[in-house]
Amino acid sequence: MFGEGDVHVAEVTSKADLETFIDVPWAIYKDDPYWAPPLRFERRDILNRQKNPFFQHAEAAYFLARVDGKPVGRISAQVDRLAQEHQGQGTGHFGFLEAVDDPLVFDALFHAAEEWLKARGMTRALGPFSPSINEESGLLVDGFNEPPRILMGHARPYYGQHVETMGYAKIQDLWAYDLDITREFPANVQRILAKARKQEKLRLRRMTKKHFEQDLRIIIDIFNDAWRDNWGFIPMTDAEIDKMGKDLKPFVKEEGCMIAEWDGKPTAFMLTVPDINQAASDLNGNILPFGWAKLVWRLMIKSPTWCRVPLMGVRQEFQGTLAGASMALLLIETIRAATVKDVGYRRAELSWILESNVPMQRILEMILCRHYKTYRVYEKAL
Repeated sequence: MFGEGDVHVAEVTSKADLETFIDVPWAIYKDDPYWAPPLRFERRDILNRQKNPFFQHAEAAYFLARVDGKPVGRISAQVDRLAQEHQGQGTGHFGFLEAVDDPLVFDALFHAAEEWLKARGMTRALGPFSPSINEESGLLVDGFNEPPRILMGHARPYYGQHVETMGYAKIQDLWAYDLDITREFPANVQRILAKARKQEKLRLRRMTKKHFEQDLRIIIDIFNDAWRDNWGFIPMTDAEIDKMGKDLKPFVKEEGCMIAEWDGKPTAFMLTVPDINQAASDLNGNILPFGWAKLVWRLMIKSPTWCRVPLMGVRQEFQGTLAGASMALLLIETIRAATVKDVGYRRAELSWILESNVPMQRILEMILCRHYKTYRVYEKAL
């Protein structure tokens, strides 16, 4: 148990409480060498109901747990109208879970979140989503001895046990893969790539900063088509796409973002982003007074050696076909070679992949990816 006092949970209603909510992980992970402190300004933007377009179709509450006045945990509860359409009526979410190793703290946090969801007619809780499936998803349950990459979470090993004690059960695992991109692909993959390069209907083109917003809408259109029947899918709104473009444009490298066209029609894409967590690991979440300059220099001049592939997709009409697999492999290989040579990347995380997405898993295994982290999504009937 954490302490002698009672656990008190209250909803965040002030700027001071919101800052405390943001700061909770610093105490939880103070002796964890693998935790990557998030940038506080970025956390504020995500939680800000006026700035984050998620809140144009959702509402949320943030809860803080205290013992003897000391913060010991946090959780959020969300009701997303788009989730009602795509994940089923009565589906509420929880997220931003962090807490000390005390079952009473977890019990009090989940009780507050669940009561808030039930008061809004929710009949099941799903999560963690922080705050949505299109941002940070799942609870880390395997792979604690590696730092989290950009927009991926971290956790203490005891989290999963406490969540399950609260009556939550696994509904889906999300897998993260590690790839040494300095290594050339095996001979069998090279043969597929050689044939793909000779295919007259298939061509690749880079996304450019000049036309980044237009190209981003193209890839999201492909993404929505590719993923529409997948578990948990919720389409991005126009406002969310615009915000993504604004956030990513300053940092993405053109070498790492490509669109594949089949017979002149955009049919597949791959988007790679530098691992900001690696670049910001020693800033302790702060960009002032000199952190911002350091971060910009590290991202623009001296790129991180790690990158992440957060978005990739092939239109449904090509899924399960040789042409579709060829597009995916050619995108990966072309971006791999270019980013190693011109950007300086050495390793990539490809994440997340549904545990049920066997075709994509087979492609990643072909190029010698290593499944090295597992994030779990839980559900509970309310």
